[in-house]
Amino acid sequence: MTEKSKSLIGGISILGLAGMICKVVGVLYRIPLADSIGGDGLGVYSKVFSAYNMLLTIASIGIPVAISRMVSHYVTRGDGRSAHRVFSVAAPALGILGLIGTLVLLLGSGYLSQRVGTPETRLGYIAIAPSVVLVCVMGAFRGYMQGHRRMLPTAISQLIEQVGKVFVALPLAALGMRRGGPGMGAAGALLGTSMAEAVALAYMIFAHMRARAGFDAAPQAVEQSASRRVIGRNLAVIAVPITLGSCIVPLASLIDSFMVTRLMENGGMAADEALVRYGLYSGMVLTLINVPTALAMAMSTNLVPAISAGLARGDTALVSNESRTGMRVAAVVGFPCSIGMSLLARPILYLCYGYSGRYTPLQLDIAAELLTVSAMTIILFTMVQATTGILQGCGKQRIPTYTLLAGVICKVALNFTLIAMPSINIHGAPIASLVCYTVSMVPNLIFTVKYAAGGMPWREIVLRPLAAALPMGAVVWALWHFIFTDTCLHAGRMKLLLGVMVCVGIGVIVYVLLAVAVGAVKREDLPARIRRLIPRRIGK
Repeated sequence: MTEKSKSLIGGISILGLAGMICKVVGVLYRIPLADSIGGDGLGVYSKVFSAYNMLLTIASIGIPVAISRMVSHYVTRGDGRSAHRVFSVAAPALGILGLIGTLVLLLGSGYLSQRVGTPETRLGYIAIAPSVVLVCVMGAFRGYMQGHRRMLPTAISQLIEQVGKVFVALPLAALGMRRGGPGMGAAGALLGTSMAEAVALAYMIFAHMRARAGFDAAPQAVEQSASRRVIGRNLAVIAVPITLGSCIVPLASLIDSFMVTRLMENGGMAADEALVRYGLYSGMVLTLINVPTALAMAMSTNLVPAISAGLARGDTALVSNESRTGMRVAAVVGFPCSIGMSLLARPILYLCYGYSGRYTPLQLDIAAELLTVSAMTIILFTMVQATTGILQGCGKQRIPTYTLLAGVICKVALNFTLIAMPSINIHGAPIASLVCYTVSMVPNLIFTVKYAAGGMPWREIVLRPLAAALPMGAVVWALWHFIFTDTCLHAGRMKLLLGVMVCVGIGVIVYVLLAVAVGAVKREDLPARIRRLIPRRIGK
């Protein structure tokens, strides 16, 4: 494995580990939050968060990726002045965009609450509004650090965000619930999110100040630096297509927040029940499947500067190797997570949400059925994220924009068709998501092979991961159905926790052993201490 590949794996490991921890903390945060504000409160929270996430994506996603890519390019060429100039141009632009997003939520809170059909969301829009400008400014610092291949500050800031939610947002949610019901409880949780983002931004500023001396001391190997005008134009050329592409999935979520409950109501469902079912799907199910996708997000973030640096040096072999490694990691993570979470959907849902007394067995079973199907989107999403990062690093950022747009169009059409049917209702949402990511993934793979990978690595991204994941799934299914059984669902949280931990633990051991044996995981991917325990003939 080359040093650059080690850097890619190391960067993915840092951001992936932090992302996994953040997602786990996020799930653990959502459990008491769901206990505190209930299904209707989760529905309010999710509707507000969809609009916030959409504005945040418009304002902050494309430019940080462009910063990362351009800084990596200039640093590779030995042009430190231009790398710093990228930051000085992009940071004010992000600040202005973030301020506009904050004002949209503050001034448009009344209109938005009317459009989603839930007046209780108004306070939530106001509470989350400051987060937009805070996260946008933080995005400039993160992109600059990532362009220098320094992933640790981003990882720490993400941890600060999540830990802050636990210690600030939960108490505020409980206080709001006591003072004004589910709407006020959701607003309290969202206000806590804004406060956590402020602390995370303060840390990123501190980390940048500490690292700046090292950046400034880098030798300047290029006499002519890029002008601010050229940098600004290049930022726009890179950022606008990435922003448009990144907006598509949050746009789909925003459309869901406007249409899902209304479609169920049009199908004859009571408004309160429709809001609860939307809360089960968006607040429980999507939160759980977002845990394993954290590694995909980290991978996409790291692939952009890695491949951009390879192209800057004209190293096509490195670009091909990085691309194949990214897709392989996506498959190695995605397949077992999809299969495992789908098989253990009911025990996971009952373990997380079944002992608060706020949710009926019927509601938990509905959520479990949704998770069983939704879990299969994990492998699709991880591959879409990996190929998107590869294509963005190659300067082909328009391609994932078009493919995601095609997927979302299919999703919206299926939502209109399926959710309005009384016999399907909310169960149409995960089906539509499966179609959405499949439509996006297939052309992404084709263009990744064409522009970066140099061939479709079927064995590495399909056959070998499946050869390890399918037996693992059989073992997990047998453990649950023949040893623990569904009686554990009502036998107490500790017994259920033990059953889930045994199934997951044995499943992980089986998968890792098989993955190394069939070559899905390479010996070089493993830490040196573990590598020494494995015979050299295995995992090559």
